[in-house]
Amino acid sequence: MVKLAEPNESVIVEPWDEHNRALVGNAHPEDWVNPEPAERYNLVVIGGGTAGLVTAIGSAGLGARVALIERELMGGDCLNFGCVPSKALIRAARAAADVRIAGEYGVEVPSGARVNFPAVMERMRRLRARISKADSVWRCREAGVDVFLGQGRFSGPDSVEVAGKTLRFAKAVIATGARAAAPPIPGLEEADFLTNQTVFGLTELPRRLAVIGAGPLGCELSQTFARFGSQVYLVETAHGILPNEDRDAAQILLQSLIRDGITLLCCGSDLKVKKERGGKRLTVGSHGQRQDITVDEILVGVGRRPNVEGLDLDKAGVAFDESGVAVNDRLQTTNPRIYAAGDVCPGYKFTHNSDFQARIVIQNALFFGRARASALTIPWCTYTDPEIAHVGLSERDAKARGIRVRTFVQELGDVDRAILDGEVEGFVKVHLGEGTGKILGATIVARHAGEMLPELTLAITHGLGLGKVASTIHTYPTQAEAIRKIGDQYNRTRLTPFVKRLFRKWLAWTR
Repeated sequence: MVKLAEPNESVIVEPWDEHNRALVGNAHPEDWVNPEPAERYNLVVIGGGTAGLVTAIGSAGLGARVALIERELMGGDCLNFGCVPSKALIRAARAAADVRIAGEYGVEVPSGARVNFPAVMERMRRLRARISKADSVWRCREAGVDVFLGQGRFSGPDSVEVAGKTLRFAKAVIATGARAAAPPIPGLEEADFLTNQTVFGLTELPRRLAVIGAGPLGCELSQTFARFGSQVYLVETAHGILPNEDRDAAQILLQSLIRDGITLLCCGSDLKVKKERGGKRLTVGSHGQRQDITVDEILVGVGRRPNVEGLDLDKAGVAFDESGVAVNDRLQTTNPRIYAAGDVCPGYKFTHNSDFQARIVIQNALFFGRARASALTIPWCTYTDPEIAHVGLSERDAKARGIRVRTFVQELGDVDRAILDGEVEGFVKVHLGEGTGKILGATIVARHAGEMLPELTLAITHGLGLGKVASTIHTYPTQAEAIRKIGDQYNRTRLTPFVKRLFRKWLAWTR
């Protein structure tokens, strides 16, 4: 949990131990003194998350005079409440799962092994504090950025006020991100609940946990807490899990979640929450039956709300709505001086998307560039076990756009390294344009799918066909060899009956 501060007040991240004190010392130090503003900045950036940091530090490195404003913690959601802490917990949960199945590999583990949850959380806080140095006010200052801590507000079309000081700019960037939004569930507010902004402050493992939302966050943390020892109930209004993913991929993950002891209540309807003496009671309809469960904590993993409040965007002539700040394809707002990037914009909410949108902003704001956000190829990964990684079009996307595709699938059960690793549940699926070797999309299900996907992302980004992938030597044995095997499948389809007849005639003539 984070207690936010007014200007010149302390920020406290609970639990207030040495690691969180180190985090705050980097991300919002109590003794920080805002500099005197320059007469005019080339660029003023509001928001110190990924989009803001990349924009500010990148621009300063090119010689621009840059100011960065942050009201809460430098590093934004990714460092403090998202990618960094969640992946630390996921890694610990995988270690716990590996211990439980060690016997399958001939490794005898003494009985009684358990997860020390306070130690898991302490490790996460320690590593998060270590990583926070890269996003710190000190690094920004060393890079030549003027850092202002406090609430930034537009006072006109070319000026921002922060902590009683006025910053004038030639260009500005809104990179204030987004935060968790609670769905309108009766009784939820009264019962109290966790979000990604509070769950990483836990010091005791919830014995019973309900997770609302079977999207990426809900699936990742459901599996993580189940492996730590919580009894987890995963509630989803749609059928199954990960409604935006490949159905075959989601089905493999669902079976993994069930093996980890998670109870899925999908097709959920009429969800109600009530706080009682013994815990928090949830009633929900699922597949025609009324479910009644009591838990110790509720984690909400659905919905994001853009951080636009308090910015006085109307004074700057910047349009916005509930989905975020309105931008064109060059990430320019309705005020041509002002750009926006990252989670405050409609669309993908990924750290790597924020990073590359920031690069577009630098080109367009400082150098009259014409870079387009729609030209980005955006991959993503859900870091469950197994992971599900995706890039480009899915079969469903292609059908909706009237695009005919050929699909090639390589099961991990036929890949030597996956067999040796005992990780045969998964596949690589690649979609090609009909009659071509052009890769339109791909999905990978594997324990390290996120590490395997960049090869296919590279191919799509630079127009490399599947034939080029097949002609690239892959180290043996690796699970990534599944991608090369997909290429071999494609090459075999190029040997049409006519080509085979010609080839046979050639061989006969050369004997």
